[in-house]
Amino acid sequence: MKTTRMCNLQMNPGCIFGSRWAGALLGAALTVALVSSGCSRTGAAETNPTVTVQVGAAENQTIERKVSAEATLYPLEQSAIVPKISAPVKKFYVEKGSKVHAGQLLAELENQDLLATQKENEGNYAQAEASYEQAVQKAEQDRTLAKETLDAAQKLYNARQDLYKQGAVSAKDVDDANVALIQARNAYDSSQKQLDLKVAEGQLAAARGKNAEVEAGLNYSKIMSPIDGVVTDRPVYPGEMASNSGPIITVMNLSQVVARAHIDQQEASQLKVGDNATVSVPGQPGALKGKVSLVSPALDPNSTTVEIWVQAPNPGERMKPGADVQVQIVAQAVPHAIVIPAEALLTSPEGDTSVIILDTDNKPHKKKVKVGIRDVGDVQITDGLQGGERVVTVGAFALSQEDDPILAKTTIQVAAPPNIPDDDDEDQ
Repeated sequence: MKTTRMCNLQMNPGCIFGSRWAGALLGAALTVALVSSGCSRTGAAETNPTVTVQVGAAENQTIERKVSAEATLYPLEQSAIVPKISAPVKKFYVEKGSKVHAGQLLAELENQDLLATQKENEGNYAQAEASYEQAVQKAEQDRTLAKETLDAAQKLYNARQDLYKQGAVSAKDVDDANVALIQARNAYDSSQKQLDLKVAEGQLAAARGKNAEVEAGLNYSKIMSPIDGVVTDRPVYPGEMASNSGPIITVMNLSQVVARAHIDQQEASQLKVGDNATVSVPGQPGALKGKVSLVSPALDPNSTTVEIWVQAPNPGERMKPGADVQVQIVAQAVPHAIVIPAEALLTSPEGDTSVIILDTDNKPHKKKVKVGIRDVGDVQITDGLQGGERVVTVGAFALSQEDDPILAKTTIQVAAPPNIPDDDDEDQ
């Protein structure tokens, strides 16, 4: 049951009250009082009208501006695992509802064909590796031989040129030596390119790539969990064909939940990431405390609203994704504010706001005030009250209709409210 700020002033004049009701007794008392005051104005014997009211306190406390909206609940993380290969399901290692961790093996697909291909590729790779090693050796030998041949041809050419200058050999002998030198140089240049070695390298790389492809296929046949969470769906049975047309296992992280709401852009402009918030299911007790984790920078083109995310811990995984929830976000908190019950506030047709306060002699006085934040049953007063005043709640409107001279003659009786149970108590 909620506590009220009400008590009986006739028993304790120093007490400050709040209000929640307007009973028939109070209405009758107000009627009698106003009739009495009316008679005095028409010439009847003057009497001091007596009015029974309820009062509340102008208290110094924190008041919050809240933004409320309907939202839909989502898990913190979700992974709908779709196989990258098509194969029958060999075995499942988890059931629906199983708790899993990241990297855990969840299921295996049939992979006998991949294993056979892997064996074949291992042989091809070994052969390509051996051919590459042979090509490396041959390339080294060819390069060494070509260099030796080139050096010998160069020496022969140089020697015949010297002999030709001495007249010991003919010009044809020099030309033959030059041709041999050119051929040797071409052979050496060709050995430097190592064409056979490059072919062997290409074959080895192709074999390595084929091995990696088969290895990836084997890995794809093992379905691993990418996140910590709980298995929420497993639509395929062992032996059925799994394909990339749909997930075979869905894992959700429910340790925290995210409520996604669409809020009017004017209200959303007051919100920021990190604002305190609560998430609750209508009709169910308890609420989760969380914080705003996202304020969309753009409007939803269909509804011209702003998407807001509220993230909250979900102990015991009590709240379930997909549920319709209510989010309440604290857009602004004002500490040490002067706060009165909302029913004490009077608003004129022109929009002016005022309250009726009682002095220490229980005499009513009208007081103009300025209003700040409103929060359910409370209103912030930014000007007009200092805090500690008693403001009339039930009966304030009737008193506000009277002139100051009548108010000065009015006797106020402060009534305590009846013991009315809260709605929460009635539901129990």
